[in-house]
Amino acid sequence: MGRLGHDDTGWARGPLLGFDTETTGIDVAHDRIVSAAVVRRVPGEHTDVRTWLIDPGVAIPAEATAIHGITTAHARAHGRAPEAALEEIAATLADQLRADAPVVAYNAAYDLSLLDVELGRHGLATLPERLGRPAAPVVDPLVLDRWLDGAREGKRRLGDLCALYDVHGAGELHTADVDVLATLDVLDAQLVRHPHLRSVALDALHAAQAGAHRAWAERVNAERAASPEGRPPTSTAWPAEPRPAEPRAVHRARSA
Repeated sequence: MGRLGHDDTGWARGPLLGFDTETTGIDVAHDRIVSAAVVRRVPGEHTDVRTWLIDPGVAIPAEATAIHGITTAHARAHGRAPEAALEEIAATLADQLRADAPVVAYNAAYDLSLLDVELGRHGLATLPERLGRPAAPVVDPLVLDRWLDGAREGKRRLGDLCALYDVHGAGELHTADVDVLATLDVLDAQLVRHPHLRSVALDALHAAQAGAHRAWAERVNAERAASPEGRPPTSTAWPAEPRPAEPRAVHRARSA
């Protein structure tokens, strides 16, 4: 793990704020949030769940509905206006981060990048703008898994880690609140397997994850560059894509 600072207060005792979205697609520059959940957990004490259904203002593609089950008609009939919902989501996350408490997100670079673009699209302050600094600290069980168990073969989707750690949720994955609860449970299982993480200072852990993600992305991009398939490079940015002055296509794998 290298020389990481330590924090005797133990960030894993909470509060932790899990975050997840369900969307119209995987292009963070152009797709929209359809539903979102934040789950505030103080381990051993309580878990509070809050969800949003949003009318994205565009048609939800059939392939996206097949994943999360939300149709265009349902979102238009029952979803909230994006501006109000996104403001509430961003304010909740920013309050957590201002307290230097971690936001926990599986494949954070997807959800946090998309959230910032959505906020900008609706004239709302992004997380970095609200904080006056990059969004941190973030804990990403996907990045931790690639970093700490990189030799393991196979896919690393949330469902794969649930199977690996014998995590059984309260419903089917690809519903935002179920995914957040599963993500927090996977993180808890990772902390059991790697207990030294509990005493790592959050700023050091955040920086280590950023470095681990960059190293992974650079390896992937080197492999893709050498492959005749011509797949586009993956971003080295974590936990969020820097917001460009003008929208550009940035493809983030929804699951790894």
